[in-house]
Amino acid sequence: MSRILSAVAWPYANGPRHIGHVAGFGVPSDVFSRYMRMAGHDVLMVSGTDEHGTPILVQADKEGVGAQELADRYNRVIVEDLTQLGLSYDLFTRTTTRNHYAVVQEMFRTVHKNGYMVARTTMGAVSPSTGRTLPDRYIEGTCPICGYDGARGDQCDNCGNQLDPIDLKNPRSRINGETPKFVESEHFFLDLPALTDALGAWLRTRTQWRPNVLKFSLNLLDDVRPRAMTRDIDWGIPVPLPGWEDNNAKRLYVWFDAVIGYLSASVEWARRSGDPDAWRQWWNDPSALSYYFMGKDNITFHSQIWPAELLAYDGKGARGGEPGAYGSLNLPTEVVSSEFLNVEGKQFSSSRGVVILVRDMLSRYQPDALRYYISAAGPEAQDVDFTWQEFKRRTNDELVAGWGNLVNRTASMVHKNFGVIPTPGQRQPVDEALLAEVTTAFGRVGELVGTHRQRAALGEAMRVVGEANRYVSETEPWKLKGDPDRLATVLHTTTQAVSDLNTLLAPFLPFAAQQVHETFGGTGTFSPQPRIDEVTDLDDDSRGYPVITGDYRLGATVAPWQPRAVVPGTPVAKPTPVFTKLDDAIVEEELDRLRQG
Repeated sequence: MSRILSAVAWPYANGPRHIGHVAGFGVPSDVFSRYMRMAGHDVLMVSGTDEHGTPILVQADKEGVGAQELADRYNRVIVEDLTQLGLSYDLFTRTTTRNHYAVVQEMFRTVHKNGYMVARTTMGAVSPSTGRTLPDRYIEGTCPICGYDGARGDQCDNCGNQLDPIDLKNPRSRINGETPKFVESEHFFLDLPALTDALGAWLRTRTQWRPNVLKFSLNLLDDVRPRAMTRDIDWGIPVPLPGWEDNNAKRLYVWFDAVIGYLSASVEWARRSGDPDAWRQWWNDPSALSYYFMGKDNITFHSQIWPAELLAYDGKGARGGEPGAYGSLNLPTEVVSSEFLNVEGKQFSSSRGVVILVRDMLSRYQPDALRYYISAAGPEAQDVDFTWQEFKRRTNDELVAGWGNLVNRTASMVHKNFGVIPTPGQRQPVDEALLAEVTTAFGRVGELVGTHRQRAALGEAMRVVGEANRYVSETEPWKLKGDPDRLATVLHTTTQAVSDLNTLLAPFLPFAAQQVHETFGGTGTFSPQPRIDEVTDLDDDSRGYPVITGDYRLGATVAPWQPRAVVPGTPVAKPTPVFTKLDDAIVEEELDRLRQG
């Protein structure tokens, strides 16, 4: 048994999330975490909404509300959406808690004390019309290295190099198109060059990462420069140093505080559990494993900036130093980055109306249908295109006609012929072959999920579903009424296969898994679901907010990752369809919605 931290990217709270977001951070992390719990590991899955930075202020201005009010609104929307999708967070919190402030400030103070946070005067971008600081990502221009027109102020997505906004050719604000003004300002910089050797030595041990992620991360070492970790902004976490903490115009950079959220959420979870030091089992124990899930646009912050902060906190760079109060903190075991999910040949863009919101999707379709599509055809190793035609096809041909049909006809025949799971007679080779195929699949599917090859894992599970459907067609139980012993054996075999296939598919299809469990007479929680709790800020009684949490270990005891013998005599009622077949008309209806924006 291992302790496993599932560190899930923090969705930004400046609006509702679309299905491209959850294809990158949401569904892959949940499938992995559910499997690992079922396999007997102690999983801590944490995240929350990212609520600081200029984009929040920009959106708040648009909506005519304050930054905190905007963050409160979209925090709740995102919490509700992710819960409806079945994402099994142990704690999904937010970055505006006092607990998060305290953890971030402790990290900053120790990194500064160890000598890796250096003050220097720099040229910062300001909006001429508002006087407000423009964050690096809100400035676009031509890359000075590769000439790509569309590079951001912090990074060029074409060549992968880090950039400073002032280096861009023809810089322009993404907010209103104006040319930014650059003014002198004093800021603290994370001294990445002093951490490069330690960072490189660690990265070169990460041989099991997805090749595209590792190559990109190693390439970042070719152009390492100090990175600003404070901003001229009044919305964020104060800089915890004398002369700075009372300066309302200076705050910590949102990306400095956001990645620390993995640690602060773990601390908050522990404090709420009644054992304030419980988080240390995942962060201080070198044998614990940690997996970070995000889209490819966040690789830099998870394979370079966050590990550099951890190394600096531990005093493991060229300047030396000692860990702070949190002790020596574990570096990521793996950065599990997905590529981008596009829609109907276009990039998702809320501003251009090219968007399918999670909330809208789940209001019209089953959550497992979306989870299945993302798992089966998502952007695991390359950009992929979501199309409504393919969504309809996979739902109808694979979920409904494949898995759903196997479940429904098995339960119908058992109910009609016996009313209970029958006692089998002597098995024949064809029966043994199917059960052996299903049993072997546990090892194959588990190994694939555990190494983040979820498309292949789901494909293998569905291949065995096909084998089970073929078995039913070949044995023709509907012709065996004159041979009740053989009929009982075939239907018991099929029921056993369905039961074990349901376990194999549970990480991908948790809602259906519970229904299938109950269809065959199962009781209790087979596939645990998250819930929303309304809580009070641990360090500020005046503030409350919703969190996602749940008791997921219960499911692991009921449905461990292994075959479980079905019990003859268990009542089986007349089933209802597990999945909803989609009408052909939905394709044109959804394309019309996209066209209307």
